[in-house]
Amino acid sequence: MPTVTNISTYKFAPLADLKPLRERLIAQCQAWGLKGTILLSTEGINLFVAGPRAEIDLLIAELRSIPGLETLDPKISLSEHQPFNRMLVRIKKEIIAFGVEGIDPGRRTSPKLPAKELKRWLDEGRPVTLLDTRNDYEVRLGTFKNALPAGISNFREFPDAVSKLPEEMKQQPIVMFCTGGIRCEKAGPYMEREGFQQIFQLDGGILKYFEECGGEHYDGECFVFDQRVGVDPTLQESDNEQCFVCLTPLTFQEQRDPRYVPGKSCPYCFETDEQQRARVIEERHAAIRRATTPLPGSAPYDNERPLRVPEAFDGFTMLNFLSQIFSHVPRDEWQRLIDDHCMLDATGQPVGADHVIHVGEKYVRLERATSEPDVNADIRILYEDEAIVVLHKPAPLPIHPSGRFHRNTLQHILAEVYAPQNPRPAHRLDANTTGIVVFARTRHFASLLQPQFQRGEVEKTYVARVQGHPPEDSFVCEAPISEAAGVLGSREIDEESGLPSRTEFRVLERFADGTALLEVNPLTGRTNQIRVHLWLLGWPICGDQVYLPEQTIGTTQTQPIEAEPLCLMSRSIKFTHPLKRERVEFSTELPSWAKWVAATPETQTP
Repeated sequence: MPTVTNISTYKFAPLADLKPLRERLIAQCQAWGLKGTILLSTEGINLFVAGPRAEIDLLIAELRSIPGLETLDPKISLSEHQPFNRMLVRIKKEIIAFGVEGIDPGRRTSPKLPAKELKRWLDEGRPVTLLDTRNDYEVRLGTFKNALPAGISNFREFPDAVSKLPEEMKQQPIVMFCTGGIRCEKAGPYMEREGFQQIFQLDGGILKYFEECGGEHYDGECFVFDQRVGVDPTLQESDNEQCFVCLTPLTFQEQRDPRYVPGKSCPYCFETDEQQRARVIEERHAAIRRATTPLPGSAPYDNERPLRVPEAFDGFTMLNFLSQIFSHVPRDEWQRLIDDHCMLDATGQPVGADHVIHVGEKYVRLERATSEPDVNADIRILYEDEAIVVLHKPAPLPIHPSGRFHRNTLQHILAEVYAPQNPRPAHRLDANTTGIVVFARTRHFASLLQPQFQRGEVEKTYVARVQGHPPEDSFVCEAPISEAAGVLGSREIDEESGLPSRTEFRVLERFADGTALLEVNPLTGRTNQIRVHLWLLGWPICGDQVYLPEQTIGTTQTQPIEAEPLCLMSRSIKFTHPLKRERVEFSTELPSWAKWVAATPETQTP
């Protein structure tokens, strides 16, 4: 036999001194053993509370003693158990979130239509549109016959739904309804403001209709915002449950569906692992578009670039240090920057050209009103889990801050997209090279992933289109590469002190235009290794603006976005997953430059 009394009610009325009122109500409700939620706002009160009938009557009397709430008229129903877990009294900006300024139900609402009058209209077959202002998951449990659902997932979407209604409806009678009437108090005046001329509110909502008219002209049950989930037209609790994840009410049959796992999923929100990954990746892509529109480095800003003095430059003057460590920048340019107070010590004070530096000291190069060159932000996430992110990097796009790029970098963009995490690159890929890059989600996973690259345990495969036709189908280059490779003006090949390097090549196709497509496997990871080795062998990569034919060096490091692409791509990568501890492999599709469409390839390898 039902022993718990449930009340729900609201009242739009100006309320003041909300904090002391909140403390008073929470103390009294707890003393009376009541549970539920009371929302207080300067615009009024909204509540759902349950408990013994005598104590509920005490609460009603207490509320009616508050100025403005004298006519509070709660709707009452009974249940066999307490539908709430605790008692909450909260202060809110709105007692029902709508987010539209200028709508004040405390001063004016649309005409209210009593429940019995609506039933009479429906009995007579009057031409009227019944507009359900509730959320989609509430409508699914039941609604009036032939009602028009607003098609929203939350009440803040209602204004947008109204904008999509047919223009002719502005002249037709509309009766809007919701659970208890509170949403219609704001929806009605809003629709009138938008030009709808015959708006009526179902007074007391569906619950009042059930109380006075039963279930005639209604299909199903009414969703309620407590553990009862739904009540039938006799206001008795149904056997429905609610999905904790998507809030959808579930019938007894739906609760028996194997996709219903309490607290995790139901038939309406269940996703396979593949579907879940696809949804998360699409959300990441949307976040990337937001983070790069406009590009983060497009607005001028003051950039501070740190410098630490290496041991080899201990005792140098600042000007000599800068001129030697950045030899590609003219000495006169460094003098100008120093004169403009753009070289600062660790305390932020400018230093002069003759300032003597010492090993380990930190300095800052200040770049005022920096605006970075455009980059290609078409970043595509291929896979992610709690440990790693695997993506396809476009070009031009630097991974790390360097040179003219600080914010227009892959690392900066991902830090914004994945905040508060700061994903760390597990390996290097230069700004002009496209293809697969692996990032670790945390410092811990980076410590497990990065050493694999350093130890040569990662299998990497690239494709490159080169100028010329290598005569052998397979060949190797082991030329040592200078530590300064890639710095303009440096020696790329250093036979005496260069780093040991090995790259294996296999010809995939030889094209009729005199170019060839190669599969490339770098067994070491030196700076610009593939580009340098092919350049040394006489097969420079198509589109490379640094390593040019006939052993010459160009003057462009990061290519402009409008330039022809560098025909080098990281095609696939295989490594040991830092969490799963098993080998995993990721690959991406061949780019358009890797395909010959103008003519049949001259030859193909068997």
